[in-house]
Amino acid sequence: MSAQPVAARPRLIVTADDFGLHAAVNQAVERGYREGVLRAASLMVTAPAADEAVALARRLPGLAVGLHLVLADGQSALSPARIPDLVDAQGRFDNAMVRAGFRFFFLPSVRRQLAAEIRAQFERYAATGLSLDHVNAHKHFHLHPTVLSLLLSIGRDFGLRAVRLPAEPGMGPWLRPWLALMRRRLRRAGVRCNDHVFGIRHSGGMDETTVLNLLRQLPSGLSELYLHPAVHGDLTAGMTDYRHADELAALLSPRVRHAIDERCQLCHGFGDPAAA
Repeated sequence: MSAQPVAARPRLIVTADDFGLHAAVNQAVERGYREGVLRAASLMVTAPAADEAVALARRLPGLAVGLHLVLADGQSALSPARIPDLVDAQGRFDNAMVRAGFRFFFLPSVRRQLAAEIRAQFERYAATGLSLDHVNAHKHFHLHPTVLSLLLSIGRDFGLRAVRLPAEPGMGPWLRPWLALMRRRLRRAGVRCNDHVFGIRHSGGMDETTVLNLLRQLPSGLSELYLHPAVHGDLTAGMTDYRHADELAALLSPRVRHAIDERCQLCHGFGDPAAA
């Protein structure tokens, strides 16, 4: 089968989330970029292997790196004394996102702490010297209107230009109004976003077969396909069922590369002119 004309092809960004979470993730990002189809990564600036990830990104100047904002199930940038209503004594956010979301919305004191933490994570990213290709939030917490408002207002000070829109085809109808509102707010702010995303419904299971199936039905426009690759599993307690090595294998798969070459225009992040 002959490849589609370039002008008719869907555009695709292939991203690794949780960059910096673990050395096994960092190794997978390097292999996925050097040997496979990975072209972008979202950095957790407060994660245990973040410094190693930054050093690696500096050696891979073609890798489009962005900020993976952590406000749940992860470590804060600020000390617990600065944000006592957000984290425990060790500076860890919990995973009770519904409860946290209500507190973000209704409690001004919590919102002030949230704003300070978001700014601190942007500042930590800026200190790396890496270009900011995009911003998204761990577990898509930027769907929350308060988080999105703060992300946009604070992000302007740091050159924010693109945010992931977590709009996967086939998602439940209850999410559509939130996604439509989010899309409008991003456009009003002059911030780029993808048209579609793939990786939510198959999170932790984006193996070769799944990725190939997604590529066959890729819609027109700009899609972001995101994965959680690592060279081995057992990274965190919250990801015990994730098949990280299978996701890395998908990134390295010659069949996946061939499908992308035939079907898509592969973009180097949101900053790639082809992604505009």
